[in-house]
Amino acid sequence: MTQTIIRAGLLADGRGGVPRKDQAVLVSAGRIVAVDAVGAITGQAAPGAKTIDLGDSCLSPGLIDGHTHLSLAGDGRPYSEMFSETDEMMVLTGAMNMHRHLQAGITTIREHGARNKVGFTLKQGLSRGLIPGPRMQVSGRPITCTGGHFHMCNEVADGEQEIRRSVRRLVHEGADYIKIMASGGGTEGTIPGRASYSEAELHAAVHEAQHFHRLTAAHCRASESMVNAVKAGIDLMEHAEFLDPDGELRFDPKLAEMMAECGIWISPTLQAWCRWPQITQLRRRRDDGSAAGADLKMLESLEARAQGRLDVMRQLLDYCMKERIVPGTDSGVNDLAFGHLDYDLELLVEVGFTPGEALEAATRISAEAIGLADELGTIEVGKVADLVAFDGDPTRDVSAVSRVVAVFQAGERVK
Repeated sequence: MTQTIIRAGLLADGRGGVPRKDQAVLVSAGRIVAVDAVGAITGQAAPGAKTIDLGDSCLSPGLIDGHTHLSLAGDGRPYSEMFSETDEMMVLTGAMNMHRHLQAGITTIREHGARNKVGFTLKQGLSRGLIPGPRMQVSGRPITCTGGHFHMCNEVADGEQEIRRSVRRLVHEGADYIKIMASGGGTEGTIPGRASYSEAELHAAVHEAQHFHRLTAAHCRASESMVNAVKAGIDLMEHAEFLDPDGELRFDPKLAEMMAECGIWISPTLQAWCRWPQITQLRRRRDDGSAAGADLKMLESLEARAQGRLDVMRQLLDYCMKERIVPGTDSGVNDLAFGHLDYDLELLVEVGFTPGEALEAATRISAEAIGLADELGTIEVGKVADLVAFDGDPTRDVSAVSRVVAVFQAGERVK
């Protein structure tokens, strides 16, 4: 079998530390068989090995997005309009979004909830080689209460027994993990600042998922739902916004202590609350002189709103270790287009991460959080050769993450 040598000016292996210069990765049968200086790798490679020279770029493990909604377009339309589309159109939308994420260096994703069997269909299409895209973990349909957030995905369960039945059904259909809506959200008629399920109901989901060796993730915008999730033993908390019923963000130190003590993984989905795509666009207009007065006023309002969320995140980091934070885009909802995990890494730097820590969060730490650390997340011998190369050093300049020059899946170049 032909081996491939992938050479780069810098290598950030996902394990922290300073990137190493003039390194190469030797790939065989889709896995990394050696990582060393260019000369050493050239000497180890079998005769006829193919060489890919990435020049001065920085080679990193492929990025992992812990929170996506592939079937939604992220084009600013309301949920009611997005969910008016057929399942077939949602599959096509998902295929397009998978390609966009892959080209942005995102080689693994969690699909956090789609209608009916759309998520399962996309994963099947990927496994058959019918569509390109990142490796996928799918939750299928998110479990929600009657009239709850994302109820239009059609996995409604009220009470402990119905929740257990939903977990069994989803596992039977192929769910890699279980997603449950522990609070309201952006769905009309729900209240983001109120819990949707009790501690006992969430525990039923956790207990049943553990029976099938599945991890759990809970949508928790409300502080009340966050408390319930911690006490129920949820593995990964999504959003963690500390919202009260009146819609205000109010950081709770006691809750943060609970989160730190139990070691729950946290995916803060910062770009979603902060409306970072809109802020980024308005800042560009301001900087090139094309912004109107209304644009500048809107930018000021959005930046103030974002700062409130970032302040809460900074306070949370006074209690919870950075090593428990999992970046996630929430792509697909609202105006969150695919291909922009870079926004979330920028925001992690805003709240106190170094660029290197932000990159590590999107690689090694994310792989640990979703149970794939044995296969992905670092550039080490034996792991799958999912790699991305950046123009610049992302451990020093987080903006380099937006400058992707090459992407590899199992050693095969896909960009």
